[in-house]
Amino acid sequence: MQITPVKMSDLPQIMAIEKAGFSADEAGSEAAYQERITKLPDTFLVARDGAVVLGFIVGPAVPQRYIEDAMYDQTPTNLERGGHQLVFTVAVSPLARKQHVGSQLLTALENDARAKSRTSMALTCLERLVPFYEANGYTNQGVADSSHAGETWYNLEKALV
Repeated sequence: MQITPVKMSDLPQIMAIEKAGFSADEAGSEAAYQERITKLPDTFLVARDGAVVLGFIVGPAVPQRYIEDAMYDQTPTNLERGGHQLVFTVAVSPLARKQHVGSQLLTALENDARAKSRTSMALTCLERLVPFYEANGYTNQGVADSSHAGETWYNLEKALV
């Protein structure tokens, strides 16, 4: 497995993984992913086995500590250095689950964030996923101020300094 920057040609496989891992209300649209590929090329990573996308991670590096719902509608531009690395999505193909792909993607983005002097990494997740992120060094900061897809989301954060 290799972890590489995303390519626009990865979009069909990314969308298939997105739809397999999230409800229709939770999932990002194809247009949103096209925008993320264009605006976040250095913080959109893909785990691949040859031409097959096994999973991906994407999010902006911004001044805000946590994800805000409006960021899903209009992708922020990455800060060059500093700020907080947010994670909109970590998603793994059903065929590659239980192989630590998600953890390896988190580590790869964390390494990039540290190299760019980010203060922290943060994401929101559903309650059932909290243990996975805690096992990867994240701390549950409580219920997020989010109404995305009508779900209850939790802020998870990992200090990088």
